[in-house]
Amino acid sequence: MNVFDRNINFDSLFKFSQISHSTQVHLKNVYSSLAVCMFVAAAGSYVHVVTRLFQGGMLSVLASLGMMFWLAMTPHNSKTEKKRLAILAGFAFLTGVGLGPTLDFVIAVNPSIIVTAFMGTSVIFICFTLSALYAKRRSYLFLGGTLMSGLSLLFLMSVMNMFFGSVMVFKAHMYLGLLIMCGFVLFDTQLIIEKAENGDKDYIWHCVDLFLDFITIFRKLMVILAMNDKMDTGRYERGRKRGGERETDRERETGVRQGS
Repeated sequence: MNVFDRNINFDSLFKFSQISHSTQVHLKNVYSSLAVCMFVAAAGSYVHVVTRLFQGGMLSVLASLGMMFWLAMTPHNSKTEKKRLAILAGFAFLTGVGLGPTLDFVIAVNPSIIVTAFMGTSVIFICFTLSALYAKRRSYLFLGGTLMSGLSLLFLMSVMNMFFGSVMVFKAHMYLGLLIMCGFVLFDTQLIIEKAENGDKDYIWHCVDLFLDFITIFRKLMVILAMNDKMDTGRYERGRKRGGERETDRERETGVRQGS
């Protein structure tokens, strides 16, 4: 009974003793900006899917890249903070619009996949983020070389599959890409902490790193779930078709017997 009488200090669960107070404040700004980016990106996706005012495609991708380069070229200081936040919002909106074609594909297969993929991405992102925050500082920075090598491998697989068009290679690319992006959540989180500890307080640009990680995981998870759902539906339809053919054969056989 003494076990139930003990007081649990929930505040200790959210203490990161290895991270300084200034860096913790910096991380709050980063994740607050990330939350805003999610809402703005959702608005961009809504514009493509529902209103059709803007269509996602190559133009929206190029525009989002332009906004990202503009943000990178704008120095971080108190005078440019509002301007850079506006650029960040524009980048998030265009990124949401760029998700439109993928969302159209998923909606055509099963609209509920979008909610499942978003919830799954949120769980993955939160778990890997907490792992990076609670782990020993710089313990995951060694993943940088491996992750960059993985990105190079993914690029080669994409180029090769342009000529072969293999479904298996495409699936391997998606699953491997999902695994690599989960590693980038660990790496980028600890890299942001180290940059902040060394005086880099550009929370807006650090938000971009995590935002891209989240969006990439979300996109890949949606495609994987859609492919699996489409495959299961195809198997079910083939099973029904075969069952219908068997029933037709039985009816024919029964009719022949009755006629004879």
